[in-house]
Formats: sequence, C-alpha cells, structure tokens
Amino acid sequence: MRVFNRPRALRDHSEKLAITEFDQITLQTLVARDMAQLQQFIDAQRDIILKPLDGMGGSQIFRVHRNDPNRNVIVETLTDEGRRTVMAQRYLPEIVNGDKRILLIAGEVVPYCLARIPKAGETRGNLAAGGTGVAQELTPRDREIAETLAPALFARGLLLVGIDVIGNHLTEINVTSPTCMVEIRQQTGFDAAALFISAIEDACGVC
Repeated sequence: MRVFNRPRALRDHSEKLAITEFDQITLQTLVARDMAQLQQFIDAQRDIILKPLDGMGGSQIFRVHRNDPNRNVIVETLTDEGRRTVMAQRYLPEIVNGDKRILLIAGEVVPYCLARIPKAGETRGNLAAGGTGVAQELTPRDREIAETLAPALFARGLLLVGIDVIGNHLTEINVTSPTCMVEIRQQTGFDAAALFISAIEDACGVC
C-alpha cells in the first residue's frame, strides 16, 4: 500500500497554523490563549475574526469588533477562560466577494477556484454555514499566492492541498480533506478530480 500525502507532512501542517510560515502572503494573525493578549489584538486591529484551531465548516467562528459589548464573553468562552489556544485574524471585508478555495495538485495550481460567498447577514463563507459556491478563474494575486505554496508543499509530500484566500491574503492551508472539486467541474467543466487521479497514476508509474 502507498500513502500519497506523506503522514509526516500531514502532521506538520496544521490547517490553521501552517500559514504562519508564509507571512509575506498572510494577514495580521495572533495565536494565543492569553486573554489579555487577545484583547490587545482586538484593540489594535479594531475588527477581527476569532476561531478555534481544530474547527471546520465555519464552526465556532466569531467576528469581534473593538466596540462589541460581547467581546469579553466571546474571548472567555472561545478560550475556555484561557485554557484553550485560538487564532485571531484581522477581519477582511473582501469576504463579501468570497472565501476562495484554490486546489494544488502535485505542485500544480488548478486554474479555477470556488469562491464561497456568505449569505446575507453572515461573515462566514463556508458552504456548511450556508455560503454559496461560485466557481471562477484565478486572479493574478490568487495565482501568485498559489504558486508560492504549490512547489514547496508538494516537495514535502503533499499531493493534494486546498488553500483558502480572502482578498489578497492566505487564510488557511487544508491538507486532510480539500473539497470543491465537484462544484468547480459542475460550473466550469474543469475536472480537477481527473487531474488528481492522473497525478496518482504518475506517482505509481502507471502508463
């Protein structure tokens, strides 16, 4: 049996924390459990996103403004009174145009992404949170970010990766269950799944 996403690489690339290696393409981010540090970050950035390190599908993601009357209880609850580490990131208003899932396959960039656009009144674009997926071609900035990551991650043993981009910034690197191939094919005709199978066949030496 062969494993194509190297187990060590999966272990080493936490889907939230892995972005901190690439600070030239990410946004202002703090990883902490200290509630005072998180409060200082809120004051400095004015408008932020708070999320757990082990969440998915938009679960337990909060937008917190500096003047939010609930900011203290949100920080207390999400950190479990300072016992759980969380991630804080500057809020990106470009989320209204979608949280883009970009697929990287065997070090190559899929030319279409799925922009997951929040429903009215939401800040989360996740499809599980009611977002709408709209397939679109990559912008020059999308491609720049993706091409920065693709060869490096492939060299580490990651055959399939899904990165998340909001506006001009990388927000997550997904290595365990990258999705959106189906929606991209349905809307554009581009078959990322076939490209992935071809990559596996090449890795196996299948003609």
